[in-house]
Amino acid sequence: MKALLQLLKEQYENKHLIWRLAAFEQKSKFQLHYLGAFWQLFSPLMQVVVFFVIFGLGIRSGRDVGDTPFFVYLLCGLIPWFFISPTVLQGSNSIHKKIKMVSKMKFPVSVLPTITIAGNSISFFIMLGILCIVLTIYSVFSGVYLLQLPYYFLCLYAFLYVFTIFSATLATVVRDYYQFLEAGMRMMFFLSPIIWAPDSMDDRLLSVLQLNPFYYILNGFRDSFIGGAWFFENITYMIYFWALILLIGFLGATVFKKFKNSFVDYL
Repeated sequence: MKALLQLLKEQYENKHLIWRLAAFEQKSKFQLHYLGAFWQLFSPLMQVVVFFVIFGLGIRSGRDVGDTPFFVYLLCGLIPWFFISPTVLQGSNSIHKKIKMVSKMKFPVSVLPTITIAGNSISFFIMLGILCIVLTIYSVFSGVYLLQLPYYFLCLYAFLYVFTIFSATLATVVRDYYQFLEAGMRMMFFLSPIIWAPDSMDDRLLSVLQLNPFYYILNGFRDSFIGGAWFFENITYMIYFWALILLIGFLGATVFKKFKNSFVDYL
């Protein structure tokens, strides 16, 4: 646990460095494109349209999910996922991608996944702004349920950091792991409540799907934006999620501490 606290301390001490490098990376990523950062929004918006046509108008024939229009229901799951999925993959590759450069200077390697998280947060919050506009157009208001949104932001960012520091270490030491991770994230899209509603699932199957931490986060964001349930209504599930966070964080801090001085040897 001491190793995990040390990692968190490093993030806080280097918070200004993290944001500067995150902003620089986002700016440099599209500097040779005429439309610039617009591509960060255009690509996910096109995917939203494709998913809505296939699953909303095609498979569901335009049917609502309860009292919620399917387009709104879909957006509440897709927008967090469009942040989670690339952040997990890019964050998991961040150490391997940059260790050769930062190893030549005094640089806190543990902030590399955090830089990815911070950089991707920019487009995420813009997409959330678009979601709020869509909710207003459809007259979907969650009322007081919106007050729990900061809690789910905490869940989201806590999971992303502990997982990416753990995953980035493994992906550097064992490169095959990253290939499994890419396949796993594609599978997780369909195992998470993005295009399907939990109410449509068998109870026994649902209890298995709820072991997926993305289920907790995505369903929580949806409950915050369209209403439905409070985060404290299922204390057992909440304890499970945070216990998983602590476990992954402990493992991530342990393996990072073990290999941080020998990352270059695995390139």
